Amino acid sequence: MPRGDKSAYTGKQKRQAAHIEESYEQRGVSEDEAKRRAWATVNKETGGGQKKDSGKNGT
Repeated sequence: MPRGDKSAYTGKQKRQAAHIEESYEQRGVSEDEAKRRAWATVNKETGGGQKKDSGKNGT
């Protein structure tokens, strides 16, 4: 998965990021910076995208 690929994120996480990005843009933050901050916030709050099982059994 290339860097910046958002396919591992849930629909809810994507909606959260869009809402946060919109809020930053309304405050005058550039579009690129707003997007970066929005995804950083989603990652901080939710722990990032869905992780695939690594095959480890926890032992």
